[in-house]
Order: sequence, then structure tokens, then C-alpha cells
Amino acid sequence: MFKNKPNLPEGQIDTLIGPQVVIRGDLQFSGGLHIEGRVIGKLFAEEGQPAVLTLSEHGSVEGEIHSPVVVVNGRVDGDIHASERVELASKARVQGNVHYKVVEMAAGSILTGRLLHVEAAQAEIAHLRTGHAGAAELMEAEDRIAATG
Repeated sequence: MFKNKPNLPEGQIDTLIGPQVVIRGDLQFSGGLHIEGRVIGKLFAEEGQPAVLTLSEHGSVEGEIHSPVVVVNGRVDGDIHASERVELASKARVQGNVHYKVVEMAAGSILTGRLLHVEAAQAEIAHLRTGHAGAAELMEAEDRIAATG
């Protein structure tokens, strides 16, 4: 359906957070992360690595999500930053802004917030500004955007 999928086999799960698990704190990942439980904290995909975050129907995240691909069918209380695409399935409930390059929303999904279209470079800047980069790296990314815009 989408041409720019990351280099992961469809539905690949490298890490599973089960339905009885509650994680408090920030989490950095790469590959396929499938959440059926609850995460209270920020989720960050490792920079430069293919990553897909999938939130199941009964899963929930209380915090920001930063990943190239985000598939939501549960509850998110926080902003979603996806440099490639976001899929909101029919049972998705998002309380926050969704920053996306490509978005797919199924009938029945609920978004309480704004949809904000961003190019990949702008998504990178937003990610760097969250405190995961030094000043030099942030300035370099901003210069790349200024040169192309």
C-alpha cells in the first residue's frame, strides 16, 4: 500500500511488551516494537535504524512517541512524531498532536489534537530538539533544511 516502508518484514516483532506489563521511564528501540501493555514515558526509535512501533487495541502509551512508522490501535496520551508514516486503526484513541509525513486513519479512530504534516528533515529537527542531540548536530540539521528550503 505504501512505497516507503522501512526495511523490516511486514509485522516483524523484535520486542514485545505484554498485556500485564507496565513500564515507567523512557524507552529507546529499533526494529519492531509491539506494545500490548502500558508504557509511561517517552518512546524513541534509534536514529538511523529501521523501526516500527505497533500499539495494540488494549495497549497504551502516556508520553511522546518518536519513530519512523507508528501503527496505533490503542490509546496514546502524548504527541506522535513519525518521519515516515502513521496509521490510526479503528480503535485508536490519540490525545495529542500527530506529526506525520503520510497518515492513514480508519473509520472509528479518534484524534483529539492536530494533524501536522512535516517533511522528513523537519521531523529530524523536531526529534533533535527534544534533547537527544548536541548543539552542533542540531545546527547542522537546521542548516540542511535552510539550504533545501
